[in-house]
Amino acid sequence: MTTTTGNDPIEALDAADFAFTRRAWVDAAPALVYELVSEVSAISRWSPDADDIAFDPEAGPWAGAWFSGRNRRDGRVWTSRSQIVRADPGTAFGFVVGGAENGIVHWEWTFTPQGRGTVVQQSWRLLRLDPVLGTTRADLDALRRHMTISVETTLTALAQWLAGERRR
Repeated sequence: MTTTTGNDPIEALDAADFAFTRRAWVDAAPALVYELVSEVSAISRWSPDADDIAFDPEAGPWAGAWFSGRNRRDGRVWTSRSQIVRADPGTAFGFVVGGAENGIVHWEWTFTPQGRGTVVQQSWRLLRLDPVLGTTRADLDALRRHMTISVETTLTALAQWLAGERRR
């Protein structure tokens, strides 16, 4: 880990310092959870920061496919383009915001069977630093904190949604 202060410019930072993983157990089989998460338009059911997510025409949940989604943070709204980089049914689903070649953020979901359900793991990591994300360590720390809360909210909402679906 790089030793820096909150005011250090991004040039003095290492993108690898900005990553995290969170987990939650859900009451569903890995194949079902994968199916839900890999249908990216469904993510807005659980995510507090993303909506209006859709695959490009004739694209779907396979490696190389692209999708767009609207994001919100700190009163700002923007559309991002992402490319799927991993699509292993029932096991893992990952995408890179900005695309595999020059992306900025890597998201990955993994699905591990446990008992009658699944441990869902969601990971977020910066691939490179860019002023659009912030210009100091304090900015990037705040982004990571925000995204951590967002992921925790998403995982909790996914587990609750699945529990509600099971009761129907």
